Amino acid sequence: MKLLLSILFLAANLCFAALPPAEKILPADTLAFLTVPDWSKAQTNFSKSALGQLWADPSMKSFKDKFWEKFNADTIKPLEKELDFKFSNFTSVAQGQFTIAVTQNGWDGRSDKQPGIIWLIDSKEKSSELRTNLTDLRKKWTDSGKKMRSDKIRDVEFTTVIVDPQELGKSLDKVVPGQKPPPAADESKPKKTVEWVIGQSGSLLIVSDAAKDVEKVLALQSGAPVPMLADQAAFAANAPMLRDAQYFAWVNVKPIMATLARRPDTKPDGESLLGAAPSMEKILNALGLSGVQTIGLNFNQGAEGSAVNVAINVPENSRKGLFNILAVNAKDASPPPFVPADAVKFNRWRIDLQKAWTTIENMLTEISPQYAGFSKLILDTAGKDKDPNFDFRKQLLANLGDDVIKYQKAPRTSSTEDYDSPPAVTLVGARNAEQLASSLKAVTSIFPPSMVKYNEREFLGRKVYSFSMPNPANATQRPLSYAASGGYVAFSTDVAALEEYLRSGEGNVKSLREFAGLNDAAQKIGGNANGYFSFENQNETARAAFETGKNNPKAASALLGTGQLSTLMGGESKGVSEWFDLSLLPPFDRVSKYFGFNVGAINVSPNAITFKVFTPTPTALRK
Repeated sequence: MKLLLSILFLAANLCFAALPPAEKILPADTLAFLTVPDWSKAQTNFSKSALGQLWADPSMKSFKDKFWEKFNADTIKPLEKELDFKFSNFTSVAQGQFTIAVTQNGWDGRSDKQPGIIWLIDSKEKSSELRTNLTDLRKKWTDSGKKMRSDKIRDVEFTTVIVDPQELGKSLDKVVPGQKPPPAADESKPKKTVEWVIGQSGSLLIVSDAAKDVEKVLALQSGAPVPMLADQAAFAANAPMLRDAQYFAWVNVKPIMATLARRPDTKPDGESLLGAAPSMEKILNALGLSGVQTIGLNFNQGAEGSAVNVAINVPENSRKGLFNILAVNAKDASPPPFVPADAVKFNRWRIDLQKAWTTIENMLTEISPQYAGFSKLILDTAGKDKDPNFDFRKQLLANLGDDVIKYQKAPRTSSTEDYDSPPAVTLVGARNAEQLASSLKAVTSIFPPSMVKYNEREFLGRKVYSFSMPNPANATQRPLSYAASGGYVAFSTDVAALEEYLRSGEGNVKSLREFAGLNDAAQKIGGNANGYFSFENQNETARAAFETGKNNPKAASALLGTGQLSTLMGGESKGVSEWFDLSLLPPFDRVSKYFGFNVGAINVSPNAITFKVFTPTPTALRK
């Protein structure tokens, strides 16, 4: 009898532990979600990955310890103090599915209703530990006098915490400098609060600011016939991407764009010479965003390497604006022979530049005929002050081809200036490259003569043009030089790099196309003949970042690409440079084995435009 009861108990627990996948436990009105189907497996895969092994390398200990110390002190601890909440008590119990989702929750774009948020964490065999942690949390909140109450949703006990958005905004401002709390509430109106519910159903931790959504999740968890995300036709297009994915994200773009389009237009304070500002609906339609159905992203890590796929589901008959430009034709995009083997970055885009220009003009016309007319007037008169017969469309636009190539070399020194502006060449395919190059000078006439410094010279029988414009923000700005050669007009701010390209026709350049493993990696993303292909030698780009960072640790924002983010957040955050103390990085040669290369491509089908990136496991880490 005891054995039978034990078996029944175990079977009941096993059945209960089988939490439905995210798409079968999230409500039908889910707008977006990110899920890790198996948190424990994802952690194991990360530890085996090149990045995971780099993070665990003993030589990174000082850098890593400083990062965690500052990150916890600046972010986690202040929030824990304000919320009386210990994050590790709940992150430590994550064993199975981890999902965060955004739901419609009555959000209509016109009222003050906002989308709902749901957090789901499956604790599996740690469910008893989760229950203990929740009990302790309720006691702490009760003892500290937090505004809260106990509620039952489908017979499951939940704690509802009542939060003042103003107070929460002040707490977040301490964590993220530059963030502004919500505007002060109108004293004549009732004070608005936000209610968060937190509770446990079986092994599942549920946290949400939308109690109705929690009820739907509980119903779906129990197998009740409630509309779920998996039943929605919009989700079906991306459902195959979720199969075996270690990480998966999905966005239902169409209802989001429709809701944004319903937002009331803001009226300008004064009249504009170019008319009223265009509506949000016009802008979204012109850009082509209204034609996008969904976006799906998956990530997988395996013995051969890691793969990322981003599928934008926009049917061919609905493509316009930006997506007409992104839908490149299937043409050879492999590195041409003249791209040198020591290029650390390369991308080639077989974009029809004339068609793209027409698309941009149509977008601008649809957004605002006044803006489009003003732009057309400027360009149609460009160059006529120097040559009355100059025709911008015939001499410049008509010469544009269907090929744009850019390659970049490693910085010449480890200075921040050289890191920010490494040797690079951009090539624009042309039907008549010489005519296109000469016509560009006429276009600069749209600027006052005092602003443009122009120069011409000969190099290997070719005319090299260069011009510069004063830029007070960048005293070391280099002139832009360009020249026609080999069916392209080549542009560069590095004279030596431009001249190297002009000499490449002599045939003594070892090509990037000979890079070991490049062709094999390209096959993982559908080849390099689909109209777009990219390459990055991460071993060399990481070396440059390490060396520059150690020479100038305060340049962390620029090196990590967070400078623009800091600006958007209201100014440079000292946390970036303090969290990432680049002076503590080891010599690059100690960790170079963790860096290899990656390749990327765009695949276009009748229903989607898909971006693919594959990063092979570095040679030194292969077993």
